[in-house]
Amino acid sequence: MMMRNDRIVEGKLSNLSSSIVATLKEQIIHWRYPPEHRLTEAELCKTFNVSRSPVREALRILATEGFVKKLPNRAFVVRQYNIDEIEELYEVRLALELYAVECLARRGPLNKNDKEDLVKLKQTWNGLLNGSSHKRADELAKLDTLFHETLAHAAGNKTLLRHLRAINERLMVFRMIDFDKADRAESTCRQHLEIMKFIAAKDPSGARAAMQRNINEGRNNVHTTIKDALARAYSMRA
Repeated sequence: MMMRNDRIVEGKLSNLSSSIVATLKEQIIHWRYPPEHRLTEAELCKTFNVSRSPVREALRILATEGFVKKLPNRAFVVRQYNIDEIEELYEVRLALELYAVECLARRGPLNKNDKEDLVKLKQTWNGLLNGSSHKRADELAKLDTLFHETLAHAAGNKTLLRHLRAINERLMVFRMIDFDKADRAESTCRQHLEIMKFIAAKDPSGARAAMQRNINEGRNNVHTTIKDALARAYSMRA
């Protein structure tokens, strides 16, 4: 009976920790904390109305995954990416996505479901371009992420897709800020449809060039979007 009770306690602790991890990760990814913001056990216990044990486990997991840093005095601070690290993310993202669209343009989607997904993508972005669907910046950012990950999925490389999703997770806030800019949605619609046109035409070099233009437009705004993200983070903490 004692062993069963221990498992129940461990299960509850794990569920609580997972919930705390998910919430804090989302807040960090969306820059609701500025860099080096201190996270204390006491504050988090009060925020989540839990004991110290699930909070400690959650902080340990977040430190392992690189979202927080552990200091020598057992405190933790938020780890936000700096400009060089974000540039590196864009470089890796570009390499992954250029390979994905080249594969798609050469051999097409690998199965029927992927073909149907590409048709739906085209309909979505045509609708946005023609004004039949109006979205907020955060909705557009999610649709943009879905567009790129759907292409990667259709290319059939699971490892590529896994790495791309991890990168997109950290770039989400920059997408959201980017879509707040005038005309960004329209240019993205046109770029996405151009990428799909080259894929359908089985033109690998055209698909690669179109994808590079699309990614670089966001990448070129990194310095501005980081400033905006920092401003938002500090205003939320004020």
